Formats: sequence, structure tokens, C-alpha cells
Amino acid sequence: MIDFVLTPRFSQHFHSLNLRKHRDHYSFLGSLGSGVVSHVQDRYGAGAYFNPYITVNGTLIKYAVVNYETLLRDLTEWDTLYLAGRLHKPVKILFEEPNIRVANQRNLISAVRCSLLLLPTTFTEKELYSTIAGLSYQGDPRMQYGSENPKKISNIVNNQLQHFRHLYHDILSSLPNVRYVNDQATQASGWMEDDKLDLKLEQNLDPERRGNIVRRLPKQFREKVYFQYRDKFDISGQEYNEMLEAAKDEDAKGGLKKQVGGDFDRRIAAEKDLPQMVTKAINQTVKWPSTVQSVKGILSAGPERAWRYLQEKRAKGREK
Repeated sequence: MIDFVLTPRFSQHFHSLNLRKHRDHYSFLGSLGSGVVSHVQDRYGAGAYFNPYITVNGTLIKYAVVNYETLLRDLTEWDTLYLAGRLHKPVKILFEEPNIRVANQRNLISAVRCSLLLLPTTFTEKELYSTIAGLSYQGDPRMQYGSENPKKISNIVNNQLQHFRHLYHDILSSLPNVRYVNDQATQASGWMEDDKLDLKLEQNLDPERRGNIVRRLPKQFREKVYFQYRDKFDISGQEYNEMLEAAKDEDAKGGLKKQVGGDFDRRIAAEKDLPQMVTKAINQTVKWPSTVQSVKGILSAGPERAWRYLQEKRAKGREK
């Protein structure tokens, strides 16, 4: 089953037109009208509405409808990581609106930065890409309760290694705090298509550089990391609010400020438990929206298709 994500600017209008032409794509919710469908889409879970098991020109597909603003917000702020996480992996983009293109580039850079905070000084390409691919699965109930193949992340990376390279190589080359240990290997013709290669990389763990990474994490996600350390450092509410104000991405005139790590960011970067704190922030970001989105599938897909989908996922979860 091939997955599609459709991103209209006005999803209720999309559902209204789609219900007229493809009423059979929808569950019983379709009988209640496009207003109810779009309400369920926007108000619960991660803002996505899925229609699974749809056959188009002989091909079985599943498509999600997501509001343009919902996708844009998740790509830039990581408020749920539900959609942003899907775009951390190689995908085929059929039509890319310019603002979404820019937002997704920020999303990919954020995925690398966040993963660097979780990784040691030296690591391999596959370790990096597995960390990136696994970000949005942290806290996902489907991974915790056996509804996904336990080897899903490694399968994604091993089967698409060259696509991950094409997606992330330029980003890795542009970041000042990470490099390939053997730069010459990346100069060889066709190295990106060589699945037998697993090049080693290393990063600079200097608190100043690492503090810049913390400062440049997506806004809503960064604030979750900050909150972990507010409790640990026993920072007062007033002092914490002042730090959040200083860490805003926008200046007083509405322009973007240069994102340079401050004292708080550098203090966080020097802590040995930073990977655990970042992991906790990921779990907090992913768990609730993903759980509600899964439950919402019973309404959007209908009980019969939702049960079929769950059984197929459980079968994959039992694979070794």
C-alpha cells in the first residue's frame, strides 16, 4: 500500500469536493458532511485524516489529508513530529510549494542537529540515519505495543541508504561541527550508490558548538528540552521566563535573530544526561498526538478497515 500526503490550504473544501466524487473513500463520518470530517481531522491527534485501502488505477493506496498550516507548523516547530518525522525519511515529492520546501529543509537540518545530540563523538552513517529515522518513532505506541516491525528502522535505512545520502550529504557537509573521518571516500565517483560503504563521522562536543545546536532546535521542541533542565537546575519561574524571552527566534521588529547559544544553552550542552533529556522531550512530543491519531483511525477509516490495518501491523510486529 503506497502512502500519500495531500496538503490543501482549505481541507474542508477539499473534503467537500472529494466526498461528492469519492464517497466510498470515507467511513460513516462522510455521511455527516465535510464540516465534521475536517473537525475530526484538525481537532484530534496530529491534524491528519487518513483514508486507507483505496484502489486507484489498480494500485492500493492510503492517503492523508493535512492542512497546509498544520504541516508548515510541524516542519518548523516540531509540535507533534508526526508529519515532520515522515519527511525525515526519503520520500517522493510530487508537488512542492515554495514555503513548504524551505520549511522542510529546516526540518531536515533540525533532524541532523537533534540526532547529533543523541550520538557519541564518532558514529557511522547508518547509526546517524537510523537515529534520524527513529526520531518520530520514539514514544509511538505502535512501536511499544508490537504493532510495528521491530526491525522497521533498520529496514528503512538499509534499503534506502543511497537515498538518505542524497537527502543529507549536503547538510552534513555544511555543518561546522560534524565531518566525515575519511573525506577522500566521499570524493570517489559513485560512492553514494555503494550500499556496502558505511562511512564513519565524528562531531565536536565542545559546549559552545553544542550549545548552538541546542539553541537551533525547533521552537516548541527546544522549549521542552529547556523545561527538563529548568527542573534539574531549580531555576525560578521569573528567571526561566526571561531566558525564554531572550531565546525567541524573532526580534522586537519581527525579524529573525541570529541563533547563537547563550549561557543556558551552553550549560545544557555540557550536561552528560543531554541525550536522555532530548529523548524524553521527543517522547513528550510524539506520544500523545500519535496515540490519539491511532485511536482516531477507528473513526476515519471505519471499524472494519481500522481492524484490518491493525492486524496487518501486528503481523509485521511479529516479524523477526
